[in-house]
Amino acid sequence: MSDDTNQNNIKDENLEDVFYEKEQQDLEDSGSDSSNLLKKIKDLKSDLEQCKKEKQEYLDGWQRSQADFINFKKRSEEDKKNLIKYAVEDFIIQLLPTIESFDQAFKNKEAWEKAPPDWRIGIEFIHSQLVNVLTENGVSEINPENQFFDPKTHHSIENVDVEEKEKDGKIVEVIQKGYKLQDRVIKYPTVKVGRLKN
Repeated sequence: MSDDTNQNNIKDENLEDVFYEKEQQDLEDSGSDSSNLLKKIKDLKSDLEQCKKEKQEYLDGWQRSQADFINFKKRSEEDKKNLIKYAVEDFIIQLLPTIESFDQAFKNKEAWEKAPPDWRIGIEFIHSQLVNVLTENGVSEINPENQFFDPKTHHSIENVDVEEKEKDGKIVEVIQKGYKLQDRVIKYPTVKVGRLKN
């Protein structure tokens, strides 16, 4: 409520008080018949005050309800976005072993190169189609090779002795890549970590 509105309300209330005081004085001056009328005016004034109080309570309650509804609507929209964003998560998690099987096949270069070239081209094309589908659905790879090992985001299965000081504590081999869906990690990468040889 603005300051002008508050000042107007205060002025109105002051005028009412002045009016009622004047009426009360006139009635008291006019004699005994006026006592009933004076009581009626007091009752009306009391009723008016009660109505004003109730009006303010209803207004406050309505404003609180409006604010609660706006907050509820915002939360619902956020929940809906998250539901859409992560609805495919279970399906993608089930699909990841297939991608990992492709990666394992490509890693074995000796066996892979023995396969007929036309067959290899077909398999690589299927793999790229699958990767594209995952990318379009917000999936990205986590390949932390040469990064420092972080137990919060990497799963280490082995420490490997290294002679170079700069490789100490770094990931020297990624056994299985990790994956993120949007900004959430859905599979941590499995890695080997370098440890400086004593």
